Amino acid sequence: MRMKPWFLFALCTTVFWGIWGALSELPVKEGFPATLGYVVWAITMIVPALVALKIIHWKPETHYKALLYGLLIGFFGAAGQLILFEALKRGPAYLVFPFVSLSPLVTIFLSLFLLKEKASIRSWIGIVIALVAIPLLSYQPPGNENNFGSLWIFLSLLVFLFWGIQAYFMRVANNHMKAESIFFYMTLTSIGLIPIALLFTDFKNGMNWQLKWPFITAGIQILNAIGALFIVYAFRFGKAIIVSPLTNTGAPVITIVLSLLIYGVLPHIIIGIGMVMAIVAIFLMAE
Repeated sequence: MRMKPWFLFALCTTVFWGIWGALSELPVKEGFPATLGYVVWAITMIVPALVALKIIHWKPETHYKALLYGLLIGFFGAAGQLILFEALKRGPAYLVFPFVSLSPLVTIFLSLFLLKEKASIRSWIGIVIALVAIPLLSYQPPGNENNFGSLWIFLSLLVFLFWGIQAYFMRVANNHMKAESIFFYMTLTSIGLIPIALLFTDFKNGMNWQLKWPFITAGIQILNAIGALFIVYAFRFGKAIIVSPLTNTGAPVITIVLSLLIYGVLPHIIIGIGMVMAIVAIFLMAE
């Protein structure tokens, strides 16, 4: 059976983001700040952006809807990434990530009521299973941390909303402009927020100044950037209520499997259950 375009692009996003997820912690563990990782990521976005521009003969749309949607998508995505860094400073990852990972709920809600998208019963079963699997895949056993305060909840809620809204606008924008133009404006906005990332960076506290780490980080972050281009195409051809939960379950499965191979760490039983559910959900949604 011939693979549908939306599923092919969603699958490519899943693979690239899954590999990126498994490798993304390496620079941070070696003392290269995550905020500088954002800076490198924003710069690597230029590479697929150039490819996208070449496809449309270096002529991105400049009408007001293109500018509005392009900048909104870029802002919600990049700002969410920056806020996530601060949320992880204020609260534990085992609470922040399950919270944030449910952002497809926002996308599904907006797409159902504003875009009037529909799905088959089989796809809906897959969507529900995926939404249950997402927080399971993000589960991290609690440690001895305490006294987190409440600011992390507010910050995590912002990321949750921002990324859900971004995915919705990505689907809407494809009705008014080319996918390549969307990615071009996403890149511009990501680069525009670099000064804020630098402002959040602690250049004194144990930072690794070895020159190799920006290049290693670039090699890792380019996977994220390419995956971002693929997901724009996935939203162009597919329904947001399916693309969003599919990529948010598929990528963590690949990340966990690769992490097992690289670090030799067995996943928690809760994560294992989430992996099985995610695989089932992907098959159900890939109709």
